[in-house]
Amino acid sequence: MRRRAHSTTRSALVGWTIAAAFTGALLVGAAPRLAHADSTDDRVSELAIDLDAAKPEKVRLAAVTALGRLADKKALKPLVAALRDKSATVRAVAVVALGKLGHRAALPALREARGDEDVLVRKRAKEAVVAVSKANGIALEDDSDDGGATTSRKGKAGFGDKPHAVAAHPELYIAVKSGTDDSPTTYGKAREDKKARKIHGDLAKNVMARELVAQATVTDQAKDAKRYSLDLRNIDVIITKLETRTSGSYIEVDAQLRLAISDERGKMLSFLTGGAKVQVKKASYNTAFLPDLRKEAIENAVRGMLDKLLGHLRRGAGA
Repeated sequence: MRRRAHSTTRSALVGWTIAAAFTGALLVGAAPRLAHADSTDDRVSELAIDLDAAKPEKVRLAAVTALGRLADKKALKPLVAALRDKSATVRAVAVVALGKLGHRAALPALREARGDEDVLVRKRAKEAVVAVSKANGIALEDDSDDGGATTSRKGKAGFGDKPHAVAAHPELYIAVKSGTDDSPTTYGKAREDKKARKIHGDLAKNVMARELVAQATVTDQAKDAKRYSLDLRNIDVIITKLETRTSGSYIEVDAQLRLAISDERGKMLSFLTGGAKVQVKKASYNTAFLPDLRKEAIENAVRGMLDKLLGHLRRGAGA
């Protein structure tokens, strides 16, 4: 079953953090094929083909996203190759994926990426170097802001020959309060409808919580918030649309979200909206795929909103 996916929230940044170039769509996109359909080796080979420079950007972005989600060392080589992609968005996704993969063989390429022409790729690359080094017990040399060069301050008192990088401290205190499916879609009988809505709501909440916890500059711990004087921001993830429709030669599932942001007293502060679509060729579509397609559309929508949310909060717009 061939399929494609894209996010409708992209406009300001990518990557699991924010910037002015592309909004909330780092983990935009889904695997062009259901992950359980092929072996990992076949899957990696298939996705590597989709990273070819001649392919459209959204195809390359979906491929690099899917490679990152495999969380398998077999994806290392194509992810490293993606660091040379002409799209800064694709490079940023690859950098983040390599940081999460944690394989030390990626360090040379990640260190080089700290000199990328794109400021966000450089920033994510520095964070990825720290993450991979920590995962492998490797002492890091101190990072400067000179585009990625590292220097060893030999003989400096208190540090020795290889000073360790200082881990980023939390900048945001965020808790995901709830996830609900308020879409107008009817899933069947009342009991089936209630069950499906709960599954979707829980999925949206859990994916957002996992993605936030994975951010080095986000905490959900009160002790961290107290230590760094951070104000709590509660997030309610609301599915406003989960629609299945025909779009040309494709069957399309469109998931739209609204994030409600409130303070520790429950006072509503602001809202954010966005979403993602997953498409499957009509010729290979089967109604049995629909639950998985809905799930993937929701996951992509949540991940696509992540950078938008973080940027919104860091700018103080949620205060």
